[in-house]
Amino acid sequence: KKSPLQTIGEEQTQNPYTELLVLKAHHDIVRFLVQLDEYRFASAGDDGIVVVWNAQTGEKLLELNGHTQKITAIITFPSLEVCEEKNQLVLTASADRTVWDCDTGRQVQKVSCFQSTVKCLIVLQRLDVWLSGGNDLCVWNRKLDLLCKTNHLSDTGISALIEIPKNCVVAAVGKELIIFRLVAPAGESLEWDILEIKRLLDHQDNILSLVNVNDLSFVTGSHVGEMIIWNILDWTVQARECNFWDPSPQLDTQQEIKLCQKPNDISIHHFTWDEENVFAAVGRGLYVYNLQMKRVIACQKTAHDSSVLHIAKLPNRQLISCSEDGSVRIWELREKQQLAAEPAPTGFFNMWGFGRVNKQASQPVKKQQENATTYSLELIGDLIGHSSSVEMFLYFEDHGLVTCSADHLIILWKNGERESGLRSLKLFQKLEENGDLYLAV
Repeated sequence: KKSPLQTIGEEQTQNPYTELLVLKAHHDIVRFLVQLDEYRFASAGDDGIVVVWNAQTGEKLLELNGHTQKITAIITFPSLEVCEEKNQLVLTASADRTVWDCDTGRQVQKVSCFQSTVKCLIVLQRLDVWLSGGNDLCVWNRKLDLLCKTNHLSDTGISALIEIPKNCVVAAVGKELIIFRLVAPAGESLEWDILEIKRLLDHQDNILSLVNVNDLSFVTGSHVGEMIIWNILDWTVQARECNFWDPSPQLDTQQEIKLCQKPNDISIHHFTWDEENVFAAVGRGLYVYNLQMKRVIACQKTAHDSSVLHIAKLPNRQLISCSEDGSVRIWELREKQQLAAEPAPTGFFNMWGFGRVNKQASQPVKKQQENATTYSLELIGDLIGHSSSVEMFLYFEDHGLVTCSADHLIILWKNGERESGLRSLKLFQKLEENGDLYLAV
């Protein structure tokens, strides 16, 4: 039985985003948003255009035209040019690879020597290089000189890249994780090299998400809902569960979540995290996994009507999610009053089995659950404005929330109370300047 979708009334007292600005510049799906600084962001998508916006006013600052095909990745990195104001550069990938100066809109350089589509980009600030992931992994300097590359890895290509310690990167290639080490020039050698160190074969299906959690761990999620937390130093598994959606006689048939779900109902599209928890977008649902307790402490099995594509943690124990259903929702992680007969949420904990070795070992864990504080994800805001899938969003603490969608639009959601206060202050200052403001003595 499908869990009912949680709803909220028109009186959303805890939702600050009561005003919106609709930004129009794109002619196709807008897939990417990237923050440039505290007041600017860039958008990109299937029309091959990059647009730079002012996050406070919604003004279009620059439009960068250069790609003839859809943009598949975008990333920022600082310019090394010594000048009074630091230029912000943006790297975009398509059938070619282009560097833009986002202060002037100048196209810095362009490369068209790729054997495959670039799916992901990563900047390694400490080594002053950046990498592109396609059917192979390439290492470049800031002048777009190719320093070194791997052999052909896979026809499916690299879907995600993260940096880990010891000059290493992790690449998600199909269902495999490949650890590479970068070797910088040293001594008489002037050549860069990239070495394959290890392959991790613990996933049973294609890896959709790969992120660093903290200085100790990184986490991966697959198409069939496998979530694995890894040690960032020795690459061992800290917590995992495989093949959980396949019915097994050892599992309770009365579980909250049926094991016969279609795999696409439990695909893990995105992660976010804070000091205590990893938040996972699993199919249409949201799950909060506590790193110390090694278990799911809260969930919304049907947070949206369709797959959740992007999530982000906000201050004050809040979480934002967006979905293929066109909605953006705000959640709050709240402590629940513990009842003696009410155990902690068990749906995905039973299925993932984090930290569980066998049935006997799980018994003490159950007792701990009954005595521990439990949590819930409560809906506090529902932002309805897009008419199609919301691909991702950016959170600007002072300037609001920016969302992009398959409807070709970008929406800038504003804190209504804050905007009203700014308008009143601006009016007050204008009246004072014009001499129309008199203070009664």
